[in-house]
Amino acid sequence: MADTSSALYGGERQRRLTVLDLRAAKERGERWPMLTSYDMYTAGIFDAAGIPVLLVGDSAGNNVYAYPDTVPVTLDEMIPLARAVVRSTSRALVVCDLPFGSYEVTPEQAMTTSIRVLKETGVQAVKLEGGRTAIDAVRRIVDAGIPVMAHTGFTPQRVNTIGGYRVQGRGDQADELIADAEALEAAGAFAIVLEMVAADVAAEITKRLSIPVVGIGAGPHCDAQVLVWQDMAGFGDGSTPRFVKAFGDLRTALVDATKAFGDDVVAGRFPAEEHTYH
Repeated sequence: MADTSSALYGGERQRRLTVLDLRAAKERGERWPMLTSYDMYTAGIFDAAGIPVLLVGDSAGNNVYAYPDTVPVTLDEMIPLARAVVRSTSRALVVCDLPFGSYEVTPEQAMTTSIRVLKETGVQAVKLEGGRTAIDAVRRIVDAGIPVMAHTGFTPQRVNTIGGYRVQGRGDQADELIADAEALEAAGAFAIVLEMVAADVAAEITKRLSIPVVGIGAGPHCDAQVLVWQDMAGFGDGSTPRFVKAFGDLRTALVDATKAFGDDVVAGRFPAEEHTYH
């Protein structure tokens, strides 16, 4: 029987995973999954299922807070979500997004924000968006002893500058994106998320970097893959990007359960004798 004790996904661990475990997996050529989580129930389920990295993403903006995108999300809105995820897990490495406006002003602001996030939530790392423009912030945060996951390619916080949801890395953009990724690694990032990046460019970046590359709409050759959990579980009610695959149909299951509850209440079948105190 193969030894799975060192595997990131599944396996058996008595401790929380670290950034060193992710690097070791890259060296082994082991692929691994990552999901977003914003609450105690999904965090506990994903942790028990063996998902090695959970991201408390600013995607909470359009998956929890009903904003049109991630731009309006505040640090005060992120911290309670991250705290709940950490408290509900014992194995996963938990990463918290730094929301728009909380790290771009100066590297000192980025460091101060990151310190607050770690102290008030207990997460093991933070994530920020940007290419070479973000390297000073990455370096300052890392110098303070805080692991940083970078995020480049399509960066949702900059959707207004990018001009919408557009694939990155095509044509002349390829060299620029590769240079961004290499600069982020050199600045000290322990992993990089590539979002909506042409697959051949993502493959080249994954080959060049010694740190894990996490894809979301970046093709099959990245070291890891991440999805927003509501997309993964089929919980949404609208159109989804091409890169999304629903691995369940939780929306239908919840609609059915809700209707069954409503029908039983109206018909007088609930609560029944077994649900009643005397």
